[in-house]
Amino acid sequence: MKSDIEIAREAKMLPISEIAKNLGLSEDDIEQYGRYKAKLSEDLLKKLSHNKNGKLILVTAINPTPAGEGKTTTTIGIGQAFAKLGKKAVIALREPSLGPCFGVKGGAAGGGMSQVVPMDELNLHFTGDFHAITSANNLCAAMLDNHIHQGNALRIDTRQIVIKRCLDLNDRALRNVVIGLGEKSDGFVREDHFTITVASEVMAIFCLAEDMADLKRRLEKMTVAYDLDGKSVTAKDIGAVGAMAALLKDAIRPNLIQTLENTPAIVHGGPFANIAHGCNSVRATKAALKLADYCITEAGFGADLGAEKFFDIKCRQSGLKPDAVVLVATIRALKYNGGVKKEELSKEDLGALKKGSENLAAHIENLKKFGVPVHVALNAFVTDTQAETQYIEDLCKSLGCSMSQSRAWELGGEGAVPAAKALIDILENEKSGFTMLYEDELDLISKIEKVAVQIYGADGAVFSKKALTKIKRYEAEGYSKLPVCIAKTQYSFSDDPSLLGRPKGFVINVKDVYVSSGAGFVVVLTGDIMTMPGLPKVPAANSIDVDENGMITGLF
Repeated sequence: MKSDIEIAREAKMLPISEIAKNLGLSEDDIEQYGRYKAKLSEDLLKKLSHNKNGKLILVTAINPTPAGEGKTTTTIGIGQAFAKLGKKAVIALREPSLGPCFGVKGGAAGGGMSQVVPMDELNLHFTGDFHAITSANNLCAAMLDNHIHQGNALRIDTRQIVIKRCLDLNDRALRNVVIGLGEKSDGFVREDHFTITVASEVMAIFCLAEDMADLKRRLEKMTVAYDLDGKSVTAKDIGAVGAMAALLKDAIRPNLIQTLENTPAIVHGGPFANIAHGCNSVRATKAALKLADYCITEAGFGADLGAEKFFDIKCRQSGLKPDAVVLVATIRALKYNGGVKKEELSKEDLGALKKGSENLAAHIENLKKFGVPVHVALNAFVTDTQAETQYIEDLCKSLGCSMSQSRAWELGGEGAVPAAKALIDILENEKSGFTMLYEDELDLISKIEKVAVQIYGADGAVFSKKALTKIKRYEAEGYSKLPVCIAKTQYSFSDDPSLLGRPKGFVINVKDVYVSSGAGFVVVLTGDIMTMPGLPKVPAANSIDVDENGMITGLF
């Protein structure tokens, strides 16, 4: 069996200028980054605002397991399937983070016969967007420390510095550090922290900004510290906004690449869904909607994280309204949720499937709360039995949603044609009544509790004294109308990753909160969530190499 990277290398890619031409774009509408990558021009993005929107399809999934779900693979497969049916479709995805790529999860290019290419370049540096975001964030942090060193005219309280430096790699040793050691000229000694780039507020701002003017407005609002009177100090106050925006000038333009079947894909931005809002950029999604009849996009991890944040944060801020949702699941993953060990998932076990399918049912019920039609794409494995597949089909029917088997990994677009046909039927015959879970006017505690009870199935939320104090402070500062971005484990509806399926009788433990005033949401930290991951015992980096011809090996 060929690896993903071997399949990707055999792809018959078209020059990116041809992909653009098939979308009705000229060479002036793109800026090429080599032969197979390009950025959309600012002039094009302005022109597209006059185009009619296509249909917006969100792809999400059940809670991830070691058995695999294939959400990105399914997203790409559905986009390719629309093209096979003669429909004009564009896929909108996030860029991969180097952290998971060298850690344990892998990249974000899909798999098998449903990948975006060039896969190795996408997973390693791509067009440099993440490096620009890292540099902009760290420039702001450096300018803050320099302001303190040069006399601290803003009277910044060095005990209340909230901006963290970032790096797009997993490095647990950087979670808590001490800076400024050495001579007086080396700055003030203080505790500092690092977060992974995809969890930084600059990444969130980057992905939610409508254009450069909006990006700068958001950067201006970004709280970096508090002064001795407890008042916020922003990136604007320390004079960092212009330089940060200059670093992001090219990065803010969405990237155009293609799939193995030459379907256009706009890949841009990449916040994690367990510790950030988990969606690609607003600019990318809106461009895809203007360029095609169908935009297929995805949100990270399970629907309790990515989809909820897509609806309650991204759609709230951008005005986007999804027309349909695809929920990806596998029989193997559902049996894992039902208590079957990973090495025994190939055996038929209807009892475990029934128990584990409570996770699928909960996600279907949750998605319906947002008023959007739901289609379940069952990512097929050769070990799936007819009885198991029939059980899932009957369950979906009883919950009022359609289901199709997807063989996108094996067959590419052809394997996802049933899903594409089902979606066309939904889009032609069902109207989305999209609504968000909560209103802006609710206070922050009520918003957190609503997500915990309505989406996670918790009995409620328990707040630490620290969290309650900060919530009170943020509401006094005027942030009570912001949406909440709950950072939680992706493996469970609860904040305990060991509670699989559809747990009951638990509470969500809120240990801390902080405001992302530029991004426009309040981050809520629950359980043992970390904003700077660590590497596993045997990181994927151990297997990655490059030969004398520049050929990368061991990536996937």
